Amino acid sequence: MSYTVLIPARLASSRLPNKPLADIAGLPMVVRVAHRVAQGLPAGSRIVVAADDASILQACARHGVQALLTRVDHPSGSDRLAEACELLKLPADAIVVNVQGDEPLIDPSLVSAVATLLHQRPEASMSTAAHPLHEVADFVNPNVVKVVVDARSLALYFSRAPIAWWRDGYAHGVTTLAQPAPLRHIGIYAYRAGFLRQFPTLAQAPIEVCEELEQLRAMWHGHRIAVHLSQQAPGAGVDTPEDLERVRRLFQA
Repeated sequence: MSYTVLIPARLASSRLPNKPLADIAGLPMVVRVAHRVAQGLPAGSRIVVAADDASILQACARHGVQALLTRVDHPSGSDRLAEACELLKLPADAIVVNVQGDEPLIDPSLVSAVATLLHQRPEASMSTAAHPLHEVADFVNPNVVKVVVDARSLALYFSRAPIAWWRDGYAHGVTTLAQPAPLRHIGIYAYRAGFLRQFPTLAQAPIEVCEELEQLRAMWHGHRIAVHLSQQAPGAGVDTPEDLERVRRLFQA
């Protein structure tokens, strides 16, 4: 099985300007991400950076990474990926994995896992990943997205709230976790290219607007999302200057 990894790269960032080009041990961050993903890429697959600025294309070209230029005014990463599918002329049944351009520590096997899962689950339009939570602080943190799955590991719901919740959970304060362990959503997705082209045209869902979780739009419109269950948390992404310095130290070590 082969697939296409798309890495959206947007130059503007309020917390970390020019983030895709930030140097990490001698390479731009977006190139680091591409090189990391390439470590587990099967034969016939490819990695393409979907950029919004020519400077990103030039940086990728200097280091042998394929890149294409997309519009600057896309409202979301999904819109940018949909345009990239059109530019690459991907067939409707092609599998596309979205890897964020600020995750230089991503596990290559996780990329392969979500792509393989979608290939194996024809009833799903998307796949993603999750891992068990072990800390109460993460369980109640609205910035940590949780997911509940059914018996076939298809998503039932994603939420910023602590789910699944047990009847007496508030009886003595939130001092323990539900059992079995709740699942933290990992923000990596695989799509069928045909669905990815369709997704930006779907009306926003009320639950999507409420939770500010774009994947709920797919579910609200009746699409299924398969969930790969990992036992390990992913490497942290880079959102702030402090994150960047931490990752730099790891690469230098």
